[in-house]
Amino acid sequence: MDFEKYNFSPADLLKFYELVLFPRLIEEKMLMLLRQGKISKWFSGIGQEAISVGCACALKNDEYILPLHRNLGIFTTRKVDLVRLFAQFLGKREGFTKGRDRSFHFGSREDHIIGMISHLGSQLSVANGIALARLYKKEKKVTLVFSGEGGTSEGEFHEALNIASVWRLPVIFLIENNGYALSTPLVEQVREEDFVKKGAGYGVRSYAVDGNNILEVVSTVDTIAKELRKKPDCVLIEAKTFRIRGHEEASGVKYVPPDLIESWQRRDPVKLFENYLSEKGILNEKKIDQARSKYNAMISDAWNEAVNYKEISPNQNTEINDVFSPVVQAKEKGGKATKTSELRYIDAISTALDQALDSDENIILMGQDIAEYGGAFKVTEGLVSKYGRHRIKNTPLCESAIVGMGLGLSIEGIKSVIEMQFADFVSCAFNQIVNNLAKSYYRWQQNADVVIRMPTGAGLGAGPYHSQSTEAWFFHVPGLKIVYPSNPYDAKGLLISAIEDPNPVLYFEHKFLYRSLKGMVPTEIYRVPIGKAAIVKEGADLTIISYGLAVHWALKAIEEMNVAEVEVIDLRSLTPWDQETVYQSVRKTNKVLIIHEDTLTGGIGAEISASITENCFEYLDAPVKRMAALDTPVPFNKTLENDFLPVNRIKKGMEEMLNY
Repeated sequence: MDFEKYNFSPADLLKFYELVLFPRLIEEKMLMLLRQGKISKWFSGIGQEAISVGCACALKNDEYILPLHRNLGIFTTRKVDLVRLFAQFLGKREGFTKGRDRSFHFGSREDHIIGMISHLGSQLSVANGIALARLYKKEKKVTLVFSGEGGTSEGEFHEALNIASVWRLPVIFLIENNGYALSTPLVEQVREEDFVKKGAGYGVRSYAVDGNNILEVVSTVDTIAKELRKKPDCVLIEAKTFRIRGHEEASGVKYVPPDLIESWQRRDPVKLFENYLSEKGILNEKKIDQARSKYNAMISDAWNEAVNYKEISPNQNTEINDVFSPVVQAKEKGGKATKTSELRYIDAISTALDQALDSDENIILMGQDIAEYGGAFKVTEGLVSKYGRHRIKNTPLCESAIVGMGLGLSIEGIKSVIEMQFADFVSCAFNQIVNNLAKSYYRWQQNADVVIRMPTGAGLGAGPYHSQSTEAWFFHVPGLKIVYPSNPYDAKGLLISAIEDPNPVLYFEHKFLYRSLKGMVPTEIYRVPIGKAAIVKEGADLTIISYGLAVHWALKAIEEMNVAEVEVIDLRSLTPWDQETVYQSVRKTNKVLIIHEDTLTGGIGAEISASITENCFEYLDAPVKRMAALDTPVPFNKTLENDFLPVNRIKKGMEEMLNY
């Protein structure tokens, strides 16, 4: 291993040695504790310390690093509070996630470290978002994100690398090639084992380094980081190393040829560097013993403090309250009555976006074709000429990467409003939404300040991939808010509230309503509160609960049937939904019909029906009835689509309930 060609001072060399030794000693402590049953799991990075320490040494302390399981050296080099880190490993309340997540699945904004989630590759897009935010704020900073060689098989790797290249984001993608993804060797993971070649396909400069040579890692990352601060762009680095121990300790290494492990053990980055410094006269046995004693004492003291923290006593209110970041409600302007104008549903949404962008320069819009083209439905038409391409950003076809970037932008205080071209395409971003955005605040108190606009719904003969109602896919996921306006007034007011909410909000807008519905809308900014339903028609004999286009189906059926005493509730917000308003109406009318456009089985109506039965059973004079679409995909043929939707069955359902 060639250490000689790197020109570092003896003081720097000694510092690097102590920094690479520190995580090794923690690893040895953790393995002992694991054998004693004092910790439940450990992902060992023994033999890979030079990569983590080298990267952390090369970057400035205010530049973000997004590590993986085996990058303990990032945390120790950044001087993360050791007691709190050990409390994290122990699942104590004093850890970074309050006992809610494991090992390195957390972030620490003060240390500029953003940890992983178990779904590999997800953090790559978050890194892009951080880099974009810092570019937006004209900060000359670099972001470094880790991926294992196994993680490069994930689609997110390719999406993230491509968009970083297209947008020239100052991101260093560090592939930690340690030979095995759990038990799968590299030869079974990829056909081309030279990861440097992968970057070329995306126009990305790529380098390979000896990941066991700390001086090579520091020098290479430092040189690249200095270049990217001056001229933003992305770079890929493959750091070649080996995973000496199992994926996690329980898995063992029986699947690895013993001679392969032995050959890499001879290239131990800590021992080789220690021998080199000893030969140079920079280290001797006394200094080695002093360093080990110093760090072992620090480790022992920190562990003893962390292990003595009390076990968690669950508090359900605390847990529920920590799912969402608190909302600071903006104050409405008082004084004279607000001026209004008649707007189409689509124009109300466009106006809300325009006024939000105008009122807060830290809001950006992202989506496919949303700039000059104005989006598939022209919702964003004209905004790019007013606010510029740095705020109205066309994206490649990479829904997952863009949503992941939304979390990265949030970390740096930038709000993103993301347009799905059709709500159906959100399936491509499902993991980022339900596992990253939704869980971020609960896990480590980082809010995901993201709105995702979802053009949704059937009735336009667009077939099974452009007509789906996807709101129920997300209704089950704690940490997400879902709103679904049925009219222009709510469309603007709910979008303003969604943008001002610091939590991830899915904003569904029905395509059929875009140009078919008009209404009076205040010209100034106003808010419709998330979580509050509206009674759009009062009555005493039957409660209809609905949202979106189905509200209008219900009102039309009531008019055609000429039945006066039917109350119609427009939920407006699906998560959270307004239980109080619903229950009050049920207690008054004693009969309930729930109507939604989505398919029947597993739809939102099922949860509302169950809740009414649980909480208002003694007030019911009839079973709660649901009317929804057929349990089939959305058909293309117009006749089939009309039969699929519940609109033509509503009158019959109302008659049955009124006559029960």
